[in-house]
Amino acid sequence: MTVQTYTGVDNDTNGGLTHLGRIVRDAWVFGLIPETETCMGWDSARMQNLYEQVYAAWEPYAHLPSRLPENLQKKHAQFYAQAISTAREEGWDAELGEDE
Repeated sequence: MTVQTYTGVDNDTNGGLTHLGRIVRDAWVFGLIPETETCMGWDSARMQNLYEQVYAAWEPYAHLPSRLPENLQKKHAQFYAQAISTAREEGWDAELGEDE
């Protein structure tokens, strides 16, 4: 049986704007992992555990960035602005196609 591991937020598709990439970025926002941790090589169980921690951290804010305290809003905006910029440089387009 082959264990699948995460490629890491820096190597993820679309500048890391994937489900797993968002988990990593949100974990950075809440200080659950250091901002230098990309989660490269993490197995699915470890990523699931991180997801559960991130989910719990979002609950007091109804999972809405606009409800975060100002310091966390700034971190969130910074991390996602960088991800969007990187994704666009890689050719990502936020517009949905007709089949999406």
